[in-house]
Amino acid sequence: MLLLSTAFFPPVEYLALIASGMTVPENPSGTVIASKVSLEACENYQKQSWRNRCRFLSSSGPEDFSYPVVRPALGRPVTEVKVDYSVPWVTRFKRALVSAYESSPFFDFYKDSLFDVLDSRPETLFELNTLSLEYLLDKLKIVCDLSCTVAFVAPGSAECPEGDYRYVIHPKRPDHIMADLGLDRPYWQVFSERFGFCGGLSALDLLFNEGPEALSYLFPV
Repeated sequence: MLLLSTAFFPPVEYLALIASGMTVPENPSGTVIASKVSLEACENYQKQSWRNRCRFLSSSGPEDFSYPVVRPALGRPVTEVKVDYSVPWVTRFKRALVSAYESSPFFDFYKDSLFDVLDSRPETLFELNTLSLEYLLDKLKIVCDLSCTVAFVAPGSAECPEGDYRYVIHPKRPDHIMADLGLDRPYWQVFSERFGFCGGLSALDLLFNEGPEALSYLFPV
């Protein structure tokens, strides 16, 4: 079982971990065994994390986008934190994605369905993030049995599963997940000639640049 924190259009390594739990049969007619993932639903909200931000590659380099939440959010259960739609962040986010990815090979193919997710305006952070994750799982063709925790388990405790990555994947701290999975390699990115390959981006970046081939990137060669 993989244990992950909630995240807004989470980074590639987040999706790579989920994909690593899939069993894909060599026979094309065989049945794919789903990855089992539990989302942490019993923690309190934490700022400066992927819980309400994602990172993409713009013409200026890697850029973080954070959506606002209704205050007070700190100290509240993550499932009760509400998204603040009093500012037009949805419009700003869509414009930022268009500016960054309109020249990518597959952005136009996914744009409308992505914007439908944003325009649905879920009330809570947890609902919005779950929709964003489900969108990526669907488009990347990752088969996943997704559930939510019913009680908080402290990291490192006896009850904690081995696959606890809740506080490993963080925008302020590097990790070695892609290397550990044998996936520490580049894929083509818009602006790669300017910046080289940029890791740690939202899986949207992988999707827009690789399209239907994105899933193959998430498995070792």
